[in-house]
Amino acid sequence: MPQPSNHAEIDTPDIQNRENYSISDLSEEFGVTARALRFYEDEGLIAPHRKGLSRIYTKRDRARLAWIVRAKNVGFSLTEIRELIDLYDLGDGRQTQMQVTLEKCQEKVSTLKNQRRDIDSSIKELTNFIQTVETVMKEGKPQQS
Repeated sequence: MPQPSNHAEIDTPDIQNRENYSISDLSEEFGVTARALRFYEDEGLIAPHRKGLSRIYTKRDRARLAWIVRAKNVGFSLTEIRELIDLYDLGDGRQTQMQVTLEKCQEKVSTLKNQRRDIDSSIKELTNFIQTVETVMKEGKPQQS
């Protein structure tokens, strides 16, 4: 089971209620590297403004980063994350975004349950094989062919 994060999540409000954030603010808050933030910028997932050489992130960037971090943590690809985030701008009160997110999350849960069944089956088979080998070892030398 994953350990609870000490970092901000999608529903974590900014306790300082800031309008803007530096790269170090968001790196620290979300537990991501500055390099990761620059990568998300290059990928078009977040769009900080520039003030000289400094990147200035908005509340919107922070919210998008929260989505990115949460979605990556549960196994969504950057392509899937982009699709979900881009639905925010449809102007329908986020209804489409929430519906598509719900469907994608349900698909992910189903996939993970199938993977868990496969893993449980492999563990059972390996455990049985271990017991077989241990039994052969207790009974004496393995037979050579």
